[in-house]
Amino acid sequence: MVVRMRHNRSQSAQRRSHHALKAPVLSVCKNCGASHRPHHMCLECGHYNGRMVIDKEAAKTAREARIKAKEERIQTEAEQIAPSEAEAVTKAEPEEQK
Repeated sequence: MVVRMRHNRSQSAQRRSHHALKAPVLSVCKNCGASHRPHHMCLECGHYNGRMVIDKEAAKTAREARIKAKEERIQTEAEQIAPSEAEAVTKAEPEEQK
């Protein structure tokens, strides 16, 4: 719907009075003392309302293991590619010398 009449500055300002940004309200974790959003689990320890919701330590170790396995896979693939490239270079050199 289109506004037919122009609003004066006062009416525009009154409409925009609710557009201001507000600081987030934070709660303190009972387990570790870190700040977190109310009614949400603590991002530091994974507890909510006095009980563990997510085991952050297990998730961290699983993530590190996944990253390490990926790095090893990339390294082995690079090693497999590197010898075949070296063979191609050594085979190409004698032909160029002739």
